[in-house]
Amino acid sequence: MEERIICKGFSFVSGSSACLNKPHKAQYGGGIITNPELDNGLNGWSRFGYAKIQHRESRGNKFVVAHGRNQNYDSVSQKLYLRKNNVYTFSAWIQVRKGNHVPVTATFKTGHNRFKQAGFVVAKSHCWSFLKGGLTVDASGPAELYFESNNTSVDIWVDSISLQPFTQKQWRSHQYQTIEKVRKTNVRIRVVDIRGNPLSNATISIEQKNPSFPFGCAINKNILTNTGYQNWFTSRRFTVTTFEDEMKWYSTEATQGHEDYSVADDMLRFAKGHKLSVRGHNVFWDDPQYQPWWVKSLSAHDLSSAAAKRLNSAVGRYKGQLIAWDVVNENLHHKFFESQLSNSNASAMFYNWAFGADSSTTMFLNEYNTIESPGDWLATPAQYLNMLKEIQSFPGNAGGKLGIGLESHFSSPNLAYVRSSLDILAATGLPIWITELDVQKSPNQAKYLEEILREVYSHPGIKGIVIWAAWKPQGCWQMCLTDNNFKNLPTGDVVDRLMAEWGLRNDVVIGKSNAYGFYGTSLLHGDYQVRIAHPQLKNSSMSTWSLSVAPLALATRKRSTSLLIQIPA
Repeated sequence: MEERIICKGFSFVSGSSACLNKPHKAQYGGGIITNPELDNGLNGWSRFGYAKIQHRESRGNKFVVAHGRNQNYDSVSQKLYLRKNNVYTFSAWIQVRKGNHVPVTATFKTGHNRFKQAGFVVAKSHCWSFLKGGLTVDASGPAELYFESNNTSVDIWVDSISLQPFTQKQWRSHQYQTIEKVRKTNVRIRVVDIRGNPLSNATISIEQKNPSFPFGCAINKNILTNTGYQNWFTSRRFTVTTFEDEMKWYSTEATQGHEDYSVADDMLRFAKGHKLSVRGHNVFWDDPQYQPWWVKSLSAHDLSSAAAKRLNSAVGRYKGQLIAWDVVNENLHHKFFESQLSNSNASAMFYNWAFGADSSTTMFLNEYNTIESPGDWLATPAQYLNMLKEIQSFPGNAGGKLGIGLESHFSSPNLAYVRSSLDILAATGLPIWITELDVQKSPNQAKYLEEILREVYSHPGIKGIVIWAAWKPQGCWQMCLTDNNFKNLPTGDVVDRLMAEWGLRNDVVIGKSNAYGFYGTSLLHGDYQVRIAHPQLKNSSMSTWSLSVAPLALATRKRSTSLLIQIPA
């Protein structure tokens, strides 16, 4: 089904996985698309490549069809003009004739024969599927929208097309509004005396003790012996972490039968000592090159036994101590276990084992390029959803706690595509985490990092963020936050600045009650300590109160969380 989010000009259908008999109307009235509903014949539309195009009507619905296709790009098209500084959201409804599970991509051809994929859907016959995406362009100029599919035997049907531009200011404004709506709650405190009379001009100090949104960074074993690293990492910064390599199979069982969790155990003790939650990473990695050397030579029978032993050992050892496990890493791109075990359901089977070994911990599928790259067809949101369905439909998995892990290794961000992809995934209702966020080194690295962080933090579906910047003296994997003296790099400044802006750094809010004893503010979800100073307050031990701020249930129709503080005589 679908969920509509409306916020001052933005109206996003956040993920429609249903295949409908009739498409919905075009978003934003089609935006800058001419004749988006195809009500005026083929006005504004022409063929791309050597396809034949035709205007048709079915069940009272008008649409365009591209048929007689010989090349993947043969389809229907429309010429447009795109501006560099705009963010474009894109959507369309797609159907194919005589085919099921047919990949269809929306592509924009821009100047100098450059091509930008804006979105992807797995289309079906006899019903309409929703393609949702977006793009930005490197330079203003003419562009041409078209649709492509490697399956040239199918006709492509298109309807309800929308391309809506937003300025950077509009996009940022929507992020701010969403953060205020989904990450914060209005709080109203009233201070009264023992008889219930309001006390004005009371000083109210609200100190955050524990933000509820998990925001963190990966670490590695260097943190165990480097006090500079320890001091920087634990200095009112992060609430969650992931171990870069130390829990992986090749680290804990480098030689078959000789398990060694000592480093991971030490790191877990360090994390617990500093009140850091830990994500388990990872039980299995489906990439052949990252298997323990001895695993690759095992027979299918022996590999199955070794895998079962590995899962029960790792998950069982840390049961109740972790907030998550990445059970299978990157199995949209790689199929080592599926191939070696001759079992296409190998990953789903591993999740079944994991749910059995620890039913209380959320088990994640962890993958890259699902939100980073619309051109990677292996890991699109549609492909990710298909894998989730395979896992959930495996016998015994229906009730398992499953999560969506998005690695988020970016070069440059396509924010409209990031948002649309998250919308599609969020429609599952499963928790989504950004698990390994980094940005390739470039002059714009810090700028891009800020753009991505603002986008993902403002999305209602995101339940946690981990930056992939574990420090090594020889350099981090892709992106560092500090230099070797643990002085912030520009990327580290971005992280600190945004955490402060969002209230994720144990901030203190100070205000005074009005003539009626009220003080109101907006607070990030989490736990707080409230202190009151007033001449009538004589007993200092009674000057502190606890306050828990959580999202308000829509059903209550409340607008704020209230706290009544009565000052004793």
